[in-house]
Amino acid sequence: GKLMSGFDQFNIKRSRCLMSRYVSTETGFGVPKDGWRICLAHEFKEKRKPFQAKDVSLTNMIEHVSLGVRYLRWWYRKTQVEKKAPFIDMFRALPLRQIYGAPLGGIGGGSITRGWRGDFCRWQLNPGMYHYKTVIANQFTVCLRRCDQTVYQQVLSMERPPTLQGWNWGYCGEYAFYHALYPRAWTVYHLPGQNVTLTCRQVSPVIPHDYKDSSLPVAVFVWDIENKNDYALDVSIMFTMVNGSGHKDDKSGGHWNEPFHLEKDGESVSGVLLHHQMPVNPYTLCIAAREKCTDKTTLHQTAFSPKGTCSALWSDLMTDGRLDSPKDSSPPTQKGEEVAAALAVSCSVPANSHNSVEFSLAWDMPKITFGSRERIYERRYTHYYGTKGDAAPSLSHYALTHYSKWEESIDEWQRPILQDGSLPAWYKSALFNELYFVVDGGTVWVELPEDADISGGLRPEDGGLPAQPEVVKDYGRFAYLEGQEYRMYNTYDVHFYASFALIMLWPKLALSVQYDIAGSVVQHDPTERLNLMNGRYSPVKTRGVVPHDIGDPDDEPWVRANAYMIHDTADWKDLNLKFVLQVYRDYYLTQDEQYLKDMWPICQTVMETELKFDKDGDGLIENSGYADQTYDGWKVTGPSAYCGGLWLASVCMMCKMARVLNCESVYQRYRDILERGRAAFDKLLWNGKYYNYDSSGQSMSNSVMSDQCAGHWFLRASGLGYDDYQVAFPKEKICSALKSVFDLNVMSFSDGQMGAVNGMRPEGVPDRSSVQSDEVWVGVVYGLAATMIHEGMIEEGMHTAEGCYRAVWERMGMAFQTPEAYCEKGIYRSLAYMRPLSIWAMQLALNNRPNHGTGLLISNDWKCIPLPSLGIKSSFESHSVTITHAF
Repeated sequence: GKLMSGFDQFNIKRSRCLMSRYVSTETGFGVPKDGWRICLAHEFKEKRKPFQAKDVSLTNMIEHVSLGVRYLRWWYRKTQVEKKAPFIDMFRALPLRQIYGAPLGGIGGGSITRGWRGDFCRWQLNPGMYHYKTVIANQFTVCLRRCDQTVYQQVLSMERPPTLQGWNWGYCGEYAFYHALYPRAWTVYHLPGQNVTLTCRQVSPVIPHDYKDSSLPVAVFVWDIENKNDYALDVSIMFTMVNGSGHKDDKSGGHWNEPFHLEKDGESVSGVLLHHQMPVNPYTLCIAAREKCTDKTTLHQTAFSPKGTCSALWSDLMTDGRLDSPKDSSPPTQKGEEVAAALAVSCSVPANSHNSVEFSLAWDMPKITFGSRERIYERRYTHYYGTKGDAAPSLSHYALTHYSKWEESIDEWQRPILQDGSLPAWYKSALFNELYFVVDGGTVWVELPEDADISGGLRPEDGGLPAQPEVVKDYGRFAYLEGQEYRMYNTYDVHFYASFALIMLWPKLALSVQYDIAGSVVQHDPTERLNLMNGRYSPVKTRGVVPHDIGDPDDEPWVRANAYMIHDTADWKDLNLKFVLQVYRDYYLTQDEQYLKDMWPICQTVMETELKFDKDGDGLIENSGYADQTYDGWKVTGPSAYCGGLWLASVCMMCKMARVLNCESVYQRYRDILERGRAAFDKLLWNGKYYNYDSSGQSMSNSVMSDQCAGHWFLRASGLGYDDYQVAFPKEKICSALKSVFDLNVMSFSDGQMGAVNGMRPEGVPDRSSVQSDEVWVGVVYGLAATMIHEGMIEEGMHTAEGCYRAVWERMGMAFQTPEAYCEKGIYRSLAYMRPLSIWAMQLALNNRPNHGTGLLISNDWKCIPLPSLGIKSSFESHSVTITHAF
């Protein structure tokens, strides 16, 4: 108990620490209490480095020396000869920049990230391809006037750049804080000495179960201005934006800006269109403002050069709080020059009163091609706004007149969770803020082309799929990256974890992904290719197996699957099983019978393929002595806890689906496999306390793996309790295994404050036998926490997940770029990664708590025997005092 209360105190201090430099007492206008909050002057003390080849231990290095040589050769050919970006770049990992905030825009139309200090700093307009440039001229500036005199004019940025020196930079960050509760964020600026507080609220249309507005590439900035003086003020806010994204093509010439005004349904919107004319994927950026009533004036400057001192624009605003507003378009830029635009809205704010102004930022890139330029796709929002590239004015008008409806929907969705007093504050921040990846995962959401056939050529009558399943036709195709640094779409072994966010919030997109994967199962690509790990050649895609991914955005996704070439994943043990487990879970949560019927033949196909891995016929598959599953750097030999558990759970699900679909013979067959497999699993892997890592009898085979109950987790998430006829894992063994993981992988690792390490030796030291066994994988930890919650170990589950959240968001400065992995000290791997979306599995488990109103009905009889109380107050009591209350 003592240890825990110390941990609590430490955490409360630490979350306050993100706000420790804040000197104002202002709390802003309408800022919620829950979320991630940080003072703009905060500096993270912990500076981690990305994992690189030099971080590999000597033993591992000797073992992987030939992989290194093959990778180097391949990397050289890719980057120097083909001039392409490698799908994983071991030599040029991104340096850590502790600056990111909530991304702007809806799902799949491209994304622009605004950092917590207000910078526009991460761009993904070309599908799946990121670049990380802070465009310094993209800023908001405030001008205060009293009695027709400008008394204060300031760029709301702490930067002091070498350009634009005619502007007043260097805002004091100690007077401002940022607060994120995705998909909204608030920045509160107290203007020192002015008695004025500005609150900028950023709203993006990311709305569960909404498949129209959620696709729109637009965001709104609402500025609430509080005047605490005894006299009135005129306030202007100016939004400046460069035509481009900080990429070298900003200077390629031919770009131009034009002002616009759009009146519709009694509402008018004005702004500037920034046309970015590229030979590939041209787009238009649009800054706009709403002209609400007579006291607000919208003015613009169509074009200014964001080079030099730029004093003319500054003086233009300073003179009268307005801009010149020329009517004409700007001429196209010359090669080598850039162009930017400005938009200002001014309003009067009476003494001791409040007013607000509203801006929007939209981007319209309706048609896209990927790196190989073989196919043209239309983004999902074009379904409503057309493909001509002229949608920016109507997108802006729609956003500015509908954002309050978006906010109502967002409130309605988030409120029950935010108001649940049994949930700790850190969890509410983690649950919503980790969702950033649904938008900022290099995400694309496109219409299904009219001539598309996603079935892989095999028709339903031959055990295949319809060419255009209804859900894909109606809701389009969806893809997101494994990670911003691991550039493969819909990486399936990882999507297994992340898919909870989609199936719970945008179930049609989750099903659409499943149809794409199912169509790929029956396909065959015989092209022989070198596997970097073992140096052998194998076909890119084997028939009858689930692909690793559906392709690289720098190549041609959906056409050429399996961009991953470290292993031949046709021989991986987890992919096929993860497909079967997701099919039944999705059916259970959506009750979509057509989906189950469509997927059933594909499930049978992949299970047939998988059966060949049971070489000795005991009903349990064996691993092949290399890293043949999602832990692709951690060898496993013979029957194993992870893949064996996934296998037994899949066999259970096959029994369950066979019953639902009245396939008695299939039921009997898998029932028989289950009986034998369960006995073998128990005999070969159970050691009295937990399931051994594998059954090879090698020195590390009795390591404690944090993910050993992954199969069982999916059974519970799919409503299968212990009273089901097809139970694979006895309750007391699961509880004992989870208790061992909690005691060893969580509490014996880094003082119990960093989540669960992947592999732990029974004597309480991390398993260092591979590059992955001594890592913490954030998405795996959230899944483990969900499993604990399903078993009634709520305090343990919460404590386990809390370690990861606090390490990533509060100590390491990796907000809005949660990595795949980190070690106890010094390094992390693969920033901005898909797997942590699995935190939504925790929410599913919490919904299913006994006597909890919103859940699916699961009886009370499965609660684990409570462990002796751990005194973990961290999750449920003492956290009523975190930073969000500290003002």
